[in-house]
Amino acid sequence: MKIIRFMYDGAPSYGFLNGETIRKIDGDIFKYCYQTDRTVNINDVKILPPCEPTKIVAVGLNYALHADEMGDKIPDYPALFLKPSSAVIGHGDEIIYPEMSKQVDYEAELAIVIGRKAENVEESESEKYILGYTCLNDVTARDLQKVDSQWMRAKSFNTFAPIGPVISDELDPNNAKICSRLNGEVKQSSNTSNFIFKPNYLVSTISKIMTLYPGDIITTGTPSGIGAMNVGDVIEIEIDGIGTLKNTVAAPPKNTER
Repeated sequence: MKIIRFMYDGAPSYGFLNGETIRKIDGDIFKYCYQTDRTVNINDVKILPPCEPTKIVAVGLNYALHADEMGDKIPDYPALFLKPSSAVIGHGDEIIYPEMSKQVDYEAELAIVIGRKAENVEESESEKYILGYTCLNDVTARDLQKVDSQWMRAKSFNTFAPIGPVISDELDPNNAKICSRLNGEVKQSSNTSNFIFKPNYLVSTISKIMTLYPGDIITTGTPSGIGAMNVGDVIEIEIDGIGTLKNTVAAPPKNTER
């Protein structure tokens, strides 16, 4: 099952994606929904972020080689931080390069989409709370991350959380190929089998810290190979079983006199 969110008759809608055909869904994907007989081609719609999270809970240093390239030790416990919902954009949207930063990096990540309210969940029960998975680019102002005592500023600019293009359950989250491409050149290439902390463990652990709501995202860390993006670059995040999330980096809009 691949769930896609898109504009339909001027309003956001959900559908099931099969190839290039979207079959519209009525109802609430987090409660009760059913597919209709209305179809549309994916090339004829605007793709939206596949969910509207109240928060994005991010995991740092979840691949050993990435911890090494950052000069950090492999953590004994997940390194957690938050990205705000205001950072979310979808497939095809522009990542805005903030004036405050001189180095903005890409980070390809597998993201968990929560399907129902999760609080104090045991690891053995975690799968019941997962709707599916999507691609996420944990865009980071690397220069600001290096000078701040915590990561909030570097990770939280508007447009710094591209997600999409779909929510999928057509993959093994513990054994999926993941890569990033910058202007068509492969920059990161790994497999989620290299996770230090697995998705079910993360859902359980985080649900014992904070309540997770339907549509919330846990993003699971990036493999080695991170690097800088510049204005005009095209960045793609691809994960087997999900698809490709594609965004272009743009300069901030210029202020205009009124």
